[in-house]
Amino acid sequence: MKLIQKALLIIPAFFLFAQTGFAQNTRTQDYSAASVSIKYFDKTVYYPNQTESNPVNVHITIKNNGNETLRFKLADDRAFSTDFDVFSVKNNKLPQTEKLVEKRTTNSTVYFREISLEKGEEYSFVENLKDYVQVTDASVYYVELSFYPELYKSRYLALKSNRLTLEVHPSPSAAGSNFIPVENETQKILTPLDISPDKVVEQTIIARQKSLWDQYFLYMDVPSLMQRNASLKRKYISVSADERLKMEETFKADLMASRLENDIIAVPEKFQIERTSYTPTEGTVTVLEWFKYPNYYEKKSYTYKVRQREGIWQIYDYVVVNLGTE
Repeated sequence: MKLIQKALLIIPAFFLFAQTGFAQNTRTQDYSAASVSIKYFDKTVYYPNQTESNPVNVHITIKNNGNETLRFKLADDRAFSTDFDVFSVKNNKLPQTEKLVEKRTTNSTVYFREISLEKGEEYSFVENLKDYVQVTDASVYYVELSFYPELYKSRYLALKSNRLTLEVHPSPSAAGSNFIPVENETQKILTPLDISPDKVVEQTIIARQKSLWDQYFLYMDVPSLMQRNASLKRKYISVSADERLKMEETFKADLMASRLENDIIAVPEKFQIERTSYTPTEGTVTVLEWFKYPNYYEKKSYTYKVRQREGIWQIYDYVVVNLGTE
């Protein structure tokens, strides 16, 4: 993996790793000012298994938020510096891979570097979550990372990261009809971008005007929109993760076929973003939209409710007010 770093000092070293037989480390380094953050690297659609062909690459950053120099060890084999904890919606922890367990329970020479970060500096690298955890089923999971600044032998000392949501879709062979957003011409999987709420709404409306359904759903929080319907919500929260994915695909198909939610899929002749307001996590975008009829325009005010999820703004709700005709 390519390293992205701002480290002033890296000292190569090694030790003989074994599961037992180490005395407690007496180093007095204070890690209270260190932070560990994670985000997806080149996020795409994730499937079960397929460790090499469909990796879940996670970008990991260690940052010194204090005034004093921060020093820590980083193993060349990151398995001796990091751990992924992945939980199901029922809070069941996914098992580690056999390869990882074997690696950590076998005597081996582990090479590491000592890294020094000054105030505000960061050190980043990318790891494949599937090298650590067995992801065998399609579902929604929650991901956390533990970083061991004194390596895995000193697991009592761990820095915890933020939490990510991981959506694993059924393998195409098992659910070939599932909707996957792709560019029409290149068949490249579309990836949502870190753009402002007003741009999210603008791109979504334009995609609808052009009937580009893949792009239309790109910034839609489909589960939240679906649960605006009370009966769908009751069913959605009571079924399994696999059934939820099927319900989401059915909801999308119904939208495309104009069988429900007429307001959200209505196609405006023209629109104008009137007002955008948001905090770091929530916001609203108010848009004036004109719908053309043979002899007049119908004017409506749409207020799209958006929220940020893993750095991406998504539309999760909306309110429509009729403003008459022109």
